[in-house]
Formats: sequence, structure tokens, C-alpha cells
Amino acid sequence: MIIVHSNSIPAEPIPAVELKTLFPFDLVEGGRSRFGKLVLPPKARLPLSGLVPHDEDEYSIVVKGQMTTTIGDQAYSLCAGDAAFIPAGEAHAVYNPGDEECHLIWVLVRR
Repeated sequence: MIIVHSNSIPAEPIPAVELKTLFPFDLVEGGRSRFGKLVLPPKARLPLSGLVPHDEDEYSIVVKGQMTTTIGDQAYSLCAGDAAFIPAGEAHAVYNPGDEECHLIWVLVRR
């Protein structure tokens, strides 16, 4: 068993956003997944501009608050309890339109 305490992981240096990788790809030999959390303050966006793809499939669940995920020119609204799947290579961005923090748990899985 491997236990990671989120408070001991430094956040990525993104203004106003708390993005943490709790379990990196190399944690387990031959690892195919990376697991983390995102805290998106009200009116914050990630990335700051544009859309960004990654090489892995992304699975995520909103555990608190709300967010809008943009893929291409399509926007999808999610709130606490909603889950999403974004296939590898699909450029996207997230935005918190609400008045409270949005907490998201994510997993990236290599094909």
C-alpha cells in the first residue's frame, strides 16, 4: 500500500489554482496512470488561455462546486457528483463559473 497525504505535496506553480499530482506515473514500476486533484477558485481557468491536450485518457469527478469544461467550441457544465471522460489528444480547458471553489479528482491513463 502507498499512502500520500495531499498536504505534503506541493502544488504546480499556476496562479490561484491548486493542481497536485498525488500518484505520478513512475510511482509504480510500469505505471500507466497518474492521479491527482485540482482546486479551482471561483472564476479561475486552466489553462490560463487556449485549450490543451494530453497523451492520456482523462477520467475525472467533481467532488465540490461546479465547472465548465470546454472541448473545441463546445462547453459542458458539471457539478458535484458528475464525472467526465476526455479521450487522449482531445484539447480542453476548465473554468469555474461559480462563487465557491471547485474540487476535482482526476486520473490520467496511458493507453
